[in-house]
Amino acid sequence: MEYGLLGLIILVADIYAIYQVFTSRASGLAKILWTVGIIVFPVVGFIVWLIAGPRGNRVSA
Repeated sequence: MEYGLLGLIILVADIYAIYQVFTSRASGLAKILWTVGIIVFPVVGFIVWLIAGPRGNRVSA
């Protein structure tokens, strides 16, 4: 049961990350590469996205 819950948490986190990538201002190629990275390497891709990924529609002041 623990592995199922952990898998569900990872899936939800990855879906959130992919949504954030698609709503960011990154180029089309960058969006594709980030999405592929998150899908192919779910845990590592999500962590790398958290650290270095494109941000949403936030405007810097």
